[in-house]
Amino acid sequence: MTEKNVSHTKWMKRAIFLACLGKNTTSPNPSVGAVILDKTGKLISEGFHYKAGMPHAEAMAFNNLEKDAKGGSMYVNLEPCCHQGKTPPCVDKVISSGIRKVYISIQDPDKRVSGKGIKLLKEAGIQVHLGLCRKESLDLNKAFIHRNISKKAFGVLKWAMSIDGRIGLKNGKSKWITNEESRSLVHSFRAEFDAIIIGGNTLRKDNPILTTRGLKTPEPLRVVFTKSLDLPSKSNLWDCNNAKTIVIYDSSTANESYLTRIPKCVEVEKVSSDNPELISKILARRGCNKVLWECGPRLATAAIQSNCIQEIITFIAPKILGGENSMNPLGDFEFEEMHEIIKLSDSQVNLIGNDICVKSSFKN
Repeated sequence: MTEKNVSHTKWMKRAIFLACLGKNTTSPNPSVGAVILDKTGKLISEGFHYKAGMPHAEAMAFNNLEKDAKGGSMYVNLEPCCHQGKTPPCVDKVISSGIRKVYISIQDPDKRVSGKGIKLLKEAGIQVHLGLCRKESLDLNKAFIHRNISKKAFGVLKWAMSIDGRIGLKNGKSKWITNEESRSLVHSFRAEFDAIIIGGNTLRKDNPILTTRGLKTPEPLRVVFTKSLDLPSKSNLWDCNNAKTIVIYDSSTANESYLTRIPKCVEVEKVSSDNPELISKILARRGCNKVLWECGPRLATAAIQSNCIQEIITFIAPKILGGENSMNPLGDFEFEEMHEIIKLSDSQVNLIGNDICVKSSFKN
């Protein structure tokens, strides 16, 4: 790699670092950072997008600018927007600034922008270089990209189990399989998500709170999917002071007389079947880029089968629960041959005290 290429990579990595400062707060928007150099190659401004409705990265960088950028360069990890949303188009600011070169890591998957921003920059006589640090930028905004392409939220399935693969005893008791450090880490994990999904059985058995314990404001949306609507009249999720809750129910099987049990602060929406894909699409339309499935085996299995899960996080404790009838994390996929099984990739393994945390991705 030449010295010049090293310099370009350095500034794009700086833009990606800045983008990470808004990593968990930008939905439904992507995480974007921008760096501006003057015509001599000296850093004169930078910015990042923090939250939807606030200035985009390019706009913040121009707002922070104290020196003329004419003839200079910009590094940005995602194609600048060219449409009017809650904020003005960033392409207009870049063109009017007199910047001569723009280095863009990846094209925006949003159809309102995709390729159009780059085209406008080129038509204005600006040199556009695409593809620098592409892999890092794709990884950073994989949930945003997935939602725009598939129209479904990027799904991560999480469970905790014993070393013999059990998530609970046959009587349903499961507290606590993992150690306190692992459970605390789950709260910080939740801060990466826009919504957390459970099924009706999990609500009835565990009465969870499903918050980050104050690590994110606002807290992720709490989602309950139920086929029966037979939910308790008292639940931690019915307290909407700290986090919002929505109940999504299957109108083909639910007893709607149970709706009276749900307080008015809880939003309710019905779907036509028990296909988890409907939940994922609803959350995507609401602007949720990334959602966490903390559900039981039946819903988890159905979510995998309907391609709603892109990653799995598993906490494994050095404990043996035993018993053929103890609870498993997943149901029966009815595989009959080994070539039918689901293979995961890109596994990352970490020790959390005596527990093991494994994060894996589904193959594309």
